[in-house]
Amino acid sequence: MILEINPQHPEPRKIKQVVEVLANGGIIAYPTDTYYGIGCDLFNKASIEKIYQLKRRSHVEPFSFICSDLKNISEYAQVTNYAYKTMKRLLPGPYTFVLEGSRLVPKIMLTKRHTLGIRVPDNAICLAIVQDLGHPVITTSATNPETKGILSTPQEIKETLGHAIDLIIDGGAVPGQPSSVISLIGDTPEVLREGSGDVSIFMT
Repeated sequence: MILEINPQHPEPRKIKQVVEVLANGGIIAYPTDTYYGIGCDLFNKASIEKIYQLKRRSHVEPFSFICSDLKNISEYAQVTNYAYKTMKRLLPGPYTFVLEGSRLVPKIMLTKRHTLGIRVPDNAICLAIVQDLGHPVITTSATNPETKGILSTPQEIKETLGHAIDLIIDGGAVPGQPSSVISLIGDTPEVLREGSGDVSIFMT
């Protein structure tokens, strides 16, 4: 099923519909400020396993997840003053920050070093979903499992992954570039991937 949602002013009634799907263990496809993402409730292990299978991805590469704001991030990660100030400058935006996870985070979402990737995308739809659900949503790009190619429209997602996804949100066109990935572990910033987020402040 494809559900159209206004990208600037997400309709609360439709957001509630999406949250019901997530709360019942469903998997959704949704727009972000980079690609269309695939996700589920952070605390639904069975749904997370399904996404690993769908992506044909090893458990040694945990997925990132979306928080609603900085306060929300501090519940799920160890946030130092430096990390807080850095993220405050750049979020919401097309960045994934690698931090140490807190005890709230399911083990399936942590690397062996207990780190995780967190996003606060500059996209009203996905932020509204996370706020309404009350906790984070898994995020991984919608890709073709065979070719690994990016699926950039709701229609492409439906044709390729429709059998495995409970709800596809049509939030219009998205930029189609990956996020920049920055590790803030030990207060030593390291650019792990340069994407659409400006990383020049970390290059000095």
